[in-house]
Amino acid sequence: MTIALRGPALTSLNRDSATYKDLLTCAPKLARKEASLWGEAAAAEAAIRLNWIDLPVTSRDLLPELDALSAWARSTNLTNIILCGMGGSSLAPEVIAKHYEKKLTVLDSTDPAQIAAALPADLTSTVVVVGSKSGSTIETASQRSYFAEQIIAAGLNLADHMVVITDPGSPLDSEARALGLRTINADPHVGGRYSALTAFGLVPAALMGVDVSVLLDDAEAAAQTFTSNDSAAINIATILFECTEEAIAFYDQGSLLPGISDWIEQLVAESTGKNETGRVPVVIEGAHAPVGGRIFTVAFTGNSADLIIDASLGEQFILWEWITALLSRALAIDPFNQPNVTEAKERTGSLLSTWKDGKVHSPAPEFESENISVYGDIKGTNLSEIISNFLIQDNYYFAAMAYLARGLDDEILSIRTLIAERTNKPTTFGWGPRFLHSTGQFHKGGQQNGAFIQISGESDFDIAIPGRNYGFHTLLMAQVLGDGQALSTRKYPLIRFHLKNRRAGIHELLEAVRS
Repeated sequence: MTIALRGPALTSLNRDSATYKDLLTCAPKLARKEASLWGEAAAAEAAIRLNWIDLPVTSRDLLPELDALSAWARSTNLTNIILCGMGGSSLAPEVIAKHYEKKLTVLDSTDPAQIAAALPADLTSTVVVVGSKSGSTIETASQRSYFAEQIIAAGLNLADHMVVITDPGSPLDSEARALGLRTINADPHVGGRYSALTAFGLVPAALMGVDVSVLLDDAEAAAQTFTSNDSAAINIATILFECTEEAIAFYDQGSLLPGISDWIEQLVAESTGKNETGRVPVVIEGAHAPVGGRIFTVAFTGNSADLIIDASLGEQFILWEWITALLSRALAIDPFNQPNVTEAKERTGSLLSTWKDGKVHSPAPEFESENISVYGDIKGTNLSEIISNFLIQDNYYFAAMAYLARGLDDEILSIRTLIAERTNKPTTFGWGPRFLHSTGQFHKGGQQNGAFIQISGESDFDIAIPGRNYGFHTLLMAQVLGDGQALSTRKYPLIRFHLKNRRAGIHELLEAVRS
């Protein structure tokens, strides 16, 4: 397939602009992996993060290993694949699974209910894939410990039911090999969000029975066009820089690429959202979903968006990585660091170490209704009044962040639509803690004009984390409160709705937003 661009935005493409001319000059340098493209301060980081450029070719070295892995899974009837990973380590495999209509359970949460739902009654046909560059990512490390304990408790050999993807020489690499686990190394000079075509994306694909060589073939053919005078990467990066203010809406409903918008969201938000600049992606439900104001729209099918991109999955992966790198050049920011993701992790760790008894220590709420406790910027005497007063903020965008169970608490998704309709402002939705590795960077490092709505909830049960004095619910709440601290120190508008009863609380909250 050849990349084709459609839509009214193409009439705004100015090939005489300074942006276009600069990116046209920079594209061959990017192909040569020149680390100086984003400025002197970013050069050191860029020098060890640019191998994604070559992945359509270099990842072919993995094919024999992937073929052997796929054959092993088939011969041992490992048909239930659970992927433990965060950010780029999980979003790309999820898109691949949806595109090829394969079964894959992606576990990028610390919510006990979501973790329990991922655990099958019988583990004999299950393989747990653990994806982490270092192994220190707290969510993935905790999930790995839990599933290892469950596999061993079932009387199964851990090496027959767990596969590890990590950087060579990482602590996880050494430990996994010592345990005799099948361990596949990813390129250490590729950051997580650019890792779709590394082992992080390709190992789960191979285990699902996907022919990964097709993804690589398409990506390679596309990449060969990106330095040309009619480069799709240059054209799109120029349009997104010159024709957008801050927010860009994406939707993939009805396309052959379900989930691609979520993958692009983490790539663009985490790469560009720093130094008080960037572009915040707003993933919407479809062509007619409320966006919140007049916002540039990108789609992958149909004719309703400002820009429609027709391309295969492999082409989209490499295309958006190029677009993001070039857009970052235009924005004059480092696309490869993520300083505020680290900040959220550190605050979470600090809370967990403070809670010596392994239990959540939450402040007293400012307001309580039957099913909801409310914290933060409270103005009003009832839930509807509090919400109404919060939604009249003098801000550019709203971010709704639900630390609940994806797949179980999905009714909460409609809060994005309701807020966008009511405020006519860009409104994002993120599942926590997943979004911390995505838009979480933009929230704290991008333009300082967001207003933030946290939604947390009580859990009916907790699940102990092996080797820790706390369980997954406590970890989840530490992530809620830790990120809340990071937002509060910046004096951003922030409110948290804690659901004392999840189902009833979601219903009560949505009704209050509607009223």
